[in-house]
Amino acid sequence: MDTQNSYERGGLNPLILIVVVLSIVVVGLAGFGIWAYINYGDAKTNLDDKINAAVADAKRAQSATDEAQFAEREKQPTKQFVGPDDLGRVSFLFPKTWSGYVDKLGTSSSNYEAYFQPGTVPPLDSGTPYALRITILNKSYEDTLAGFQEKVKKGDVHTTTATIDGQTGSRLDGKIETNIDGVMVLLKLRDKTLEVYTESRTFQPDFDNTILSSLKFNS
Repeated sequence: MDTQNSYERGGLNPLILIVVVLSIVVVGLAGFGIWAYINYGDAKTNLDDKINAAVADAKRAQSATDEAQFAEREKQPTKQFVGPDDLGRVSFLFPKTWSGYVDKLGTSSSNYEAYFQPGTVPPLDSGTPYALRITILNKSYEDTLAGFQEKVKKGDVHTTTATIDGQTGSRLDGKIETNIDGVMVLLKLRDKTLEVYTESRTFQPDFDNTILSSLKFNS
């Protein structure tokens, strides 16, 4: 009876204290659960977004790889170009997906000029960089090479030695023409100069691995 009277006089019943504490704990756990669930949902959404983005990137990368491999396969087998016998019978292989166009036939008063491009050859005044150009200049090798010395001094063009079909010439890398960043190989062809070049770095692998590796001529 005394204990009961003490509670009635203002003491705190332990059962009530326990209930209050448990209530606070339950509310806290419920709040934590809600917070954790929300964070889990956000994290799962972010993870799903990252996974979806990664899958999309992987598909795009695979698609690009497949397209590149298909494009390379389409180039085979290669076709052969053979120039006039009286101009050294220049010959080489080029991708079968390319087309060629001879603009000038190399008479005594003009140069020989041929152009190559994937698909169809665009008009000569289109400003399109050509995948491959072949020019036989009515000009000596020495004079032709000298014409690039100013570009070499400025650093616009880097020159190295090139050996093609047993003949030694010069390779020019850089701005071989105004607004044209490409690669040109100069070779002595009797009293003339053979220029073989690509006007775009895009075609440099074909230029190096197919055209130059198969290039032959009668010097």
